[in-house]
Amino acid sequence: MKLVFATNNKNKIIEVQQMLPSTIEIISLESIGCFEEIPETAETIEENAIMKANYVTHNYGYDCFADDTGLEVEALNGAPGVYSARYAGEQRNSNDNMNKVLEALEDKTNRNAQFKTVIALNLNGKQHLFTGIASGEITFEKTGNQGFGYDPIFKPEGFDLTFAQLSLEEKGAISHRGKATEQLIAFLKN
Repeated sequence: MKLVFATNNKNKIIEVQQMLPSTIEIISLESIGCFEEIPETAETIEENAIMKANYVTHNYGYDCFADDTGLEVEALNGAPGVYSARYAGEQRNSNDNMNKVLEALEDKTNRNAQFKTVIALNLNGKQHLFTGIASGEITFEKTGNQGFGYDPIFKPEGFDLTFAQLSLEEKGAISHRGKATEQLIAFLKN
């Protein structure tokens, strides 16, 4: 089975392809000739995932899946949330985003946070949603150089290491994206 993954994030493609069985091949947006920036203007993570999947299906005619992920920090009333990628501005710089979160939490004792991923799958004319959540806390400084995004400041529950200190396999087994992808795989196998 071939499925388009509606993302231009090569890190996400590698991470998700590694979790999928060899019977499912991910096709990139580049491979289908989609070079434009797909709108992500919704108010929720769910709506953004749906918007991206629908964009590819309606404009290119492919079955596909899209995900959207947000870091939700309790002491920041769920921010950055749906604005995680551009929290510190339209330049979408991970370091700037992490610095802004760390600065906002400087005087806070509550550092509880969660990553939330929603995958929207458009398959055979129907849409299905899968949600994965990884609970944890925001560290006081950046640690590790694996992963991407907020990984260096997110320590998952039950671990003494950040996502950025874990291997792709270790992270995939416990991450928000891993959990949502497991649901997607289970669905596709049936």
